[in-house]
Amino acid sequence: MPERAAMNPYDWIAGHAARTPDKRAIRFGEVDWSYAALAQEAARLATALAASGIQRGDRVAFLGLNSPREIALLAACAHLGALFMPINWRLTAHEQRQMLGDCQPALLMLDELFSASRASLGTGLPDATLVALASAPPPGWMADDAFIARGADVATPTGVGAPHDTLLLCYTSGSTGAPKGAMLSQEAVRINAEHSIELHAMRPDDVVLTTLPLFHVGGLNNQTTPALCAGATLVLHPKFDVDATFDAIERERITLTVLVPAQLTAMMAHPRWADADFTSLRMISTGSTIVPEHLTRAVHARGVPLVPIYGSTETCPIAACLAATDAQRKAGSTGRAARHCELRIVDEFNADVAPGARGEVWVRGPNVMSGYWRQPEASAAALAGGWFHSGDLGHFDAEGYLWIDGRVKDMIISGGENIAPAEIENVLLECGDIAEASVIGLPDARWGEAVVAVVAARAGGEIDGARVLALLDGRVARYKHPKRVIFVTELPKTALGKVRKEDVRRLVADQYDTIPTTENTP
Repeated sequence: MPERAAMNPYDWIAGHAARTPDKRAIRFGEVDWSYAALAQEAARLATALAASGIQRGDRVAFLGLNSPREIALLAACAHLGALFMPINWRLTAHEQRQMLGDCQPALLMLDELFSASRASLGTGLPDATLVALASAPPPGWMADDAFIARGADVATPTGVGAPHDTLLLCYTSGSTGAPKGAMLSQEAVRINAEHSIELHAMRPDDVVLTTLPLFHVGGLNNQTTPALCAGATLVLHPKFDVDATFDAIERERITLTVLVPAQLTAMMAHPRWADADFTSLRMISTGSTIVPEHLTRAVHARGVPLVPIYGSTETCPIAACLAATDAQRKAGSTGRAARHCELRIVDEFNADVAPGARGEVWVRGPNVMSGYWRQPEASAAALAGGWFHSGDLGHFDAEGYLWIDGRVKDMIISGGENIAPAEIENVLLECGDIAEASVIGLPDARWGEAVVAVVAARAGGEIDGARVLALLDGRVARYKHPKRVIFVTELPKTALGKVRKEDVRRLVADQYDTIPTTENTP
């Protein structure tokens, strides 16, 4: 556990480096990083950032696959009191520009894989330092060695990061489709680490596998930053691969990992699932969406507790968790409030409901965001009354365990990714041949939810499924594209002309086999 309230990821790593310098902090591919080496890299980056003019409150953005460099950069930002912004590499350049334009980072770093394909992101940031982790950086970009050399003859700056300084700026899609940057403080990250360490009974001798992307708060904070806080060893993969995950669990004797339902589904479909050696695993944590019962049964059948975590980007994310000892007895529940959190279930009048009754889940605690970046109205609405209004629908059982029943909001969660229907609808409605469009999520055995577009053509318009999908190319990421396009004469609406989402869902469910559809299976 942290030794003092002001500690942050930089201090955690430096502390372990001082006490156990040779202890393996990260295994990345075939390369091992000791805590001493990771601390040295964080210090080098902090010095280079300071020499580049990065100050407290500045934003530092990173676009790349998971790597030790990304973790060291996060730690360096914590030391300087800067904001670290991990960019979702699955988004299109258009979507990434939106987020960068919103937060205006003082420094943008691209790893080698994205240095050529995303070099144009720098054109919208005339005042930013642009660093490309490539041997031949694009025009206008600085090579990494030149960036590091800026701080070569400068002493490592004294840490100025404070508990209430924002450390993470994590963008999440809202119900309006506009991306919002959730601001998570150093204190929030520290408290979340305490939640995770307690939930997982995490110890320095644990070996933690991270396959989720670090641009997701779940990939970054469910176990990754807590592992560094606890002094454990992190096995870090650039991205999820089924065979590599099986290999790591068996060869590295993994004790803890997080696998969302889409990952578990892919693993269960693989021939190795039945005979893989899981004897080292103490538990598997999961989340990001409601966990199907058949997944829980399948994991438990392999002798490993499957432990759901409830939360969101705005809660850093651990707000509630199920103890491993309750994994089978309370299968389907997300457990009780984390130690420093409070939970409420409220009705439409903001009154607490009785056990068993459904309502919106509210969360309060020091791990909750301070607000959305430069969106005071959205922040005030989300944090009204000092509670985070999650938009999730849930209930407490008689023992006080939380069960998630759905969402008050229209957000779709497919394969662990948040997808805002309005973002897709806005693009479709730009087409002159489309009169109405509504995007919904339908239950899907593989993805949790599948994106479905329900479209009404304009009189005289010529539109088909292939054209609907083509409208989205280059505008929204491929994982957001509808898996099915359904055509109707008109959408169900209120007397004021507002589309009734629940009626759209009902229409699709009732007439699923009779409505012409276009499959999209990229």
